[in-house]
Amino acid sequence: MNRAYQTASEWTRSLREGEISSRELTELYIRRIENCDPDVHAVVVRDFERARQAADAADAALARREGGGPLLGLPMTVKESFDLEGTPTTWGDPRFAGNVAASDAEAVRRLRAAGAHFLGKTNVPIHLGDAQSHNEIYGTTRNPWNPERTPGGSSGGAAAALAAGLCAAELGSDIGGSIRNPAHFCGVYGHKPTWGIVPGEGHGLPGMAASPDLAVVGPMARSADDLALLLDAVAGADRLQAPGWHLALPRPPRLRLAGLRIALWPDDPNAPVASEVSGRVQDLGDRLAARGARVSDRARPELDPGESHRIYTALLNSVRAADMPDAAYRKLVAEADGLDDADASPRSAALRGAVLRHRDWIRLDRARWGMRRAWSRFFEDFDVLVCPVSPVPAFEHDHSPFHGRSLRVDGAARAYSEQFFWAGLASLAYLPSTAFPTGPSREGLPIGLQALGAELRDHTCIGFARLVAEELGGFAPPPGYDD
Repeated sequence: MNRAYQTASEWTRSLREGEISSRELTELYIRRIENCDPDVHAVVVRDFERARQAADAADAALARREGGGPLLGLPMTVKESFDLEGTPTTWGDPRFAGNVAASDAEAVRRLRAAGAHFLGKTNVPIHLGDAQSHNEIYGTTRNPWNPERTPGGSSGGAAAALAAGLCAAELGSDIGGSIRNPAHFCGVYGHKPTWGIVPGEGHGLPGMAASPDLAVVGPMARSADDLALLLDAVAGADRLQAPGWHLALPRPPRLRLAGLRIALWPDDPNAPVASEVSGRVQDLGDRLAARGARVSDRARPELDPGESHRIYTALLNSVRAADMPDAAYRKLVAEADGLDDADASPRSAALRGAVLRHRDWIRLDRARWGMRRAWSRFFEDFDVLVCPVSPVPAFEHDHSPFHGRSLRVDGAARAYSEQFFWAGLASLAYLPSTAFPTGPSREGLPIGLQALGAELRDHTCIGFARLVAEELGGFAPPPGYDD
């Protein structure tokens, strides 16, 4: 395998042991970006000269054997939506093409403090609002496994860069599967943390000071070990809360399959899944059961999945509409007011959520609390729940109006918005979830699954993904990039 595909954990060991310099490693990835990214179009903001300077400084620190942090000398990229001092933060919106960050986002600052430096930033859909990565500023990112397919979104550039070997690690964000969906589509790893454990400060456009409901910041990488390494670097109280509390995520002993309690949720009538994807969930469960795990494909939390999705859809669209221009928002209000009460279509559900009154938001939040308690009771009996990330592997690029799109699931047309059912299970309830690869589909496209765990049991989810890699083999590079 090409050296570019070594994991961040492997690179940090090599750097500490003097097997490679940070400058050499940085130049390796710069060459990869220059040679391979024209086919992928993932690293859309490049900051190579500052990366070289930071690499030289890291080498000096490594030579002095100074501490420097666990990521000292590691080059990486971050999603375009994070502030990276001196580079544009646009979220793909032409109105913000001139918005240059004056400072780093808090999570970026923590990665720097741990010793990492940055080659640039990776592509997103406009306003991070799609399961694809296309916008008018930067264009379209392609999936390294098949350029006719999307790499996912909104951290699609991040996942594509990892899969193509353009960086050692990535920082993404997730509100509707935006870490997990691209990880699934591109065959890499991604972790959606428990809500609130990684600060979102600096992940926004001008005027977006607060981290919104449902949204999280989390790592993406080519191994489960890397997810743990990166999460440790960025997790912790934000600057407002740091004087009064600190984060102490439970760190279970290294997990073993024997006796591990695993629930499977391979399919659901609210969002039917392609048989090849649901079958992968079941096959994995059978394989782990044969190794001594306690596996159930019937256990479910005591909640209505359809109601969970309805509440998630409403709260998600409430967040998405918060920063719309006033004129556009007024049009939504008028359109929602004209809906028939009996209209339960996905488009109508999205509209109603976008214009929620605060009174209605509070009621939905109370219902959410009930679901969080149901999940908490469920995870008293199970360590993880394994389910799809999306109903299908990576689909073809489609930049038509959002609500006119559909997905083909085993030949049947399904509403495009249904795919967010699977992301919403964890997002609504603030649960951690780790997306991990399980091998290719019949078409040769990656199939990833996700492991959900109890709130703050992030390392249990990541540890489970590590066990799966030991069983199935973990990340594999796409053809054509391993040279």
